[in-house]
Amino acid sequence: MPRDTALTMTAAETDSDDALLARYATGDALAARLLVDRLSPRVFRLAQRLLQDQAEAEDVTQEALLRLWKIAPKWEPGVAQPSTWLHRVTVNLATDRLRRRRGVGLDTIDEPDDPSPGAVETMIDDDRKRALDEALALLPERQRVAVVLRHLEGMTNPDIGVSMGLGVEAVESLTARGKRRLAQLLAGRRDELGYDR
Repeated sequence: MPRDTALTMTAAETDSDDALLARYATGDALAARLLVDRLSPRVFRLAQRLLQDQAEAEDVTQEALLRLWKIAPKWEPGVAQPSTWLHRVTVNLATDRLRRRRGVGLDTIDEPDDPSPGAVETMIDDDRKRALDEALALLPERQRVAVVLRHLEGMTNPDIGVSMGLGVEAVESLTARGKRRLAQLLAGRRDELGYDR
């Protein structure tokens, strides 16, 4: 890699998401690649948690990023973070897919395949993840979204509010109710999942 390109890439890697999106809007392909590298893993994880289907999560991730590229020329830096905007779009796309699925029933959806090795620790982790995913699937939709964004994606309540179109108090209420319900759903499985009482 020529030295000028390496310097440009290093400078671009330290740019904010806002700055990279503005650069993409002017045709900077490097900015687009860096944004995809930064944002797509989080978007995919969120979609995977909400949909519990790898192929659909990949589709949602692609669609969310395409929508980001479409709005890039109109993006207003400082109004919102691209990551927050993407989370909201991802939640909306996943919610639409879940609503279309309702005729099938969420309980009939298979868990995604896990290619990890079959070590005992991995099996225990898989059982815990599956139990959490099953319990999450039983929560009302908005509670599930709030719990996933807060406790699995690590977003702040104000950012979740922006993503869901709610106030902070509503987010706190949804998260608290969701956590209580998850605790109830998982309470009888502590021994089975290898947790000490």
